[in-house]
Amino acid sequence: MTAPVTAPAREGRTAPLPAAVSRLREASPSALATLIAVTGCVAFVFWQLRPDLLFASTTPAGGDMGAHVWLPDFLRDHLLTKGRVTGWTPDWYAGFPALTFYFPLPALLIVAADVLLPYGIAFKLVSVSGLLAMPIAAWAFGRLAGMRFPGPACLAVATLPFLFDRTFTIYGGNVASTLAGEYSFSIALAFALLFLGVVAKGLDAGTHRATAAMLLAATILSHVIPAVFAAVAALLLFAFRADRARLRWLLPTGLVGAALAGLWTVPFVLRLPYMNDMGWEKITTYRQDLFPSEVRWVPALALIGALLSVARRRRTGTFLLVLSAMCGTAFVVAPQTRLWNARILPFWFLCLYLLAGIAIAEASHLFAEAGAYRRLSTVGAGQAGQIRPLLAAPHADRAEIGAPLVSLIAAVALLALPLGALPSWWPVKSEDHSFVPDWIAWNYSGYERKPAFPEYDDLVLTMRQVGEDRGCGRAMWEYEPQLDRLGTPMALMLLPMWTDGCIGSMEGLFFESAASVPYHFLNQSELSQTPSRAQRDLPYRSLDLDNGVAHLQLMGVKYYMAVSPEAIAAASAHPELTRIASSGPWTVNYDDGPKERTWEIYEVENAALVDGLDNEPIVATDLAKGGRGWQDAAVEWYQDRSRWDVPIAADGPQEWARVPRESLDDPPRSAVRPARVSAVQIAPDRIAFHVDKPGSPVLVRASYFPNWKAAGAEGPFRVTPNLMVVVPTESEVTLTYGQTPIDALGWIVSGIGVVGLLTLRRRGAVPYRVAPRTSPSEPR
Repeated sequence: MTAPVTAPAREGRTAPLPAAVSRLREASPSALATLIAVTGCVAFVFWQLRPDLLFASTTPAGGDMGAHVWLPDFLRDHLLTKGRVTGWTPDWYAGFPALTFYFPLPALLIVAADVLLPYGIAFKLVSVSGLLAMPIAAWAFGRLAGMRFPGPACLAVATLPFLFDRTFTIYGGNVASTLAGEYSFSIALAFALLFLGVVAKGLDAGTHRATAAMLLAATILSHVIPAVFAAVAALLLFAFRADRARLRWLLPTGLVGAALAGLWTVPFVLRLPYMNDMGWEKITTYRQDLFPSEVRWVPALALIGALLSVARRRRTGTFLLVLSAMCGTAFVVAPQTRLWNARILPFWFLCLYLLAGIAIAEASHLFAEAGAYRRLSTVGAGQAGQIRPLLAAPHADRAEIGAPLVSLIAAVALLALPLGALPSWWPVKSEDHSFVPDWIAWNYSGYERKPAFPEYDDLVLTMRQVGEDRGCGRAMWEYEPQLDRLGTPMALMLLPMWTDGCIGSMEGLFFESAASVPYHFLNQSELSQTPSRAQRDLPYRSLDLDNGVAHLQLMGVKYYMAVSPEAIAAASAHPELTRIASSGPWTVNYDDGPKERTWEIYEVENAALVDGLDNEPIVATDLAKGGRGWQDAAVEWYQDRSRWDVPIAADGPQEWARVPRESLDDPPRSAVRPARVSAVQIAPDRIAFHVDKPGSPVLVRASYFPNWKAAGAEGPFRVTPNLMVVVPTESEVTLTYGQTPIDALGWIVSGIGVVGLLTLRRRGAVPYRVAPRTSPSEPR
């Protein structure tokens, strides 16, 4: 057998370069400039986010993010194992429907990344993914919208100052908001930009309907507010090209995208009455918030970009001008509702920054055209007709090639000094110091690297031991701002995560997700020396252990954790609190100096999770079953202990008295023999118990939600404040949290969306009779 013959290498030639390197060598100058600009933006953002900390196997801390780490962990261990994406959790607020009112896709991405990476690293990388994707998404939007070079690259660069903007820190989209916990928002905003780019391309060419639908669904499942922005912006893009054929492109695409997310959106919309309203006040300092003095150059440069876009008939720039005007107007005219008008501001600023990027791109076009005219000034009269073809030539002028690179350098220079991104030997310094690097270091160094971690670790171990010795149960911990020393004031929300669900926390995140939230904050105010009082318009009391302990008993809270000397003194003197453990002492720095603090743990007497009632509840005849109407009546009842013997019900058996709203404070009392409850068994989505005699109503101290169903009893019925009552028909009663027709409808809608997606893909492009108008002065 002869050896294969190989052709001899040509003399003087090296082995072929990798394909990617070959393509780079063959790339045009404009393509290389774009590549450098976009990758430079991503690299700069990534470097500022501290890869050394991102890849450290620690648990993210800081702001809301330090509590967000609970959700994917619960999803992985308790929901997905049962084939569910949403479900019940007893870990916060005496229970709430996890992921029914919060966005599932980012949590699912973290769980997927956790298959290959340690949990903390997986969480951190997903939490910054929206920030890293933003420059790419902005470039893709410009490219797909048909912008001529260097427009897309300049849009990518324009996202840098937006991401590191310090004028807002919680509204969403920028680095500060992401670190504060709004990482789902930044992920959704990146998806929204990609979606709008695909919509612009589809409205021009009739293609990519399936891709647009999937991107819309991804936006919705990441965060509903950017999804609303994306939908409004898509309608505006259609308005620039409106005709019947393009409506055939847009309408099915939007319907399919919305349907794909139906498994989450249908229960979300139909269960809105069971959401909590935190009462955020509308912001009315319009001029200050729309045009902050710190970044006056942004609206100025955006105005230039807007004027050049209109004058030169640039469709994408004009679109961003109108969209920014809509966002600014919506911020001003939005009424006081559940949707806080401040959440509109990120879209306003994003539009301004993108218009500023367009100003740079258009300036480069003007320089390039001026150079072309100068070159043609020597052309003879007979060749004057060559001017227009030359101006429209596809090659890029040096001014255009330099625009994204110069703007990248300018953006980095603008950000580098306050960010401290320059080497220590760099001669130029700035008194303006950005807090963003400090936030990054605080969050991503993790709980484990905080100086107060020994305090946190010992407190968690103490509560774990308490659970083992005295039984699992809910814990109410005293709030104080100095808890930030642990990593975030919300650090103790992770007690369920660290104790495998044995010790629940009465405080949690996702304030809108649980109708029990108002009562927790009322309790917190009564049981803390320096409470947060986060929810507006509630009748708060100051430190008041008598009412506070009574509220703990009503809500079935087994443990109270006190840290301030005032709360400890009051708790130690309270007859229905028994001190069972302590952690400390620890040295804590306060505004007036360091002080020693010890955590004291108390067990609350008479705080059974299931108990017989002395009287039948009454049914309010003209009171909404959910929403603010129910909350207002329930809060009045909750703050008046003389009314607790007769719970107010949203519904109930016919024999329960029906009482109008105005008579709820003096209801009729129908006494019953209290049921004796025993053999109580608690699981995350199941509560079972035995009663000695069926027929008498039983109070179950777990938050009400319509997905709860009872076997061996009538009900459950929602009663004040947000608990459940059942009327046993058998000795053995079991409550389970399961699927309802509304949940089934959501899955059916998503199934229809999948069929619609396959149909869009099979049918392909929508034919347009008339192509969009183009001209050299209006590049697409």
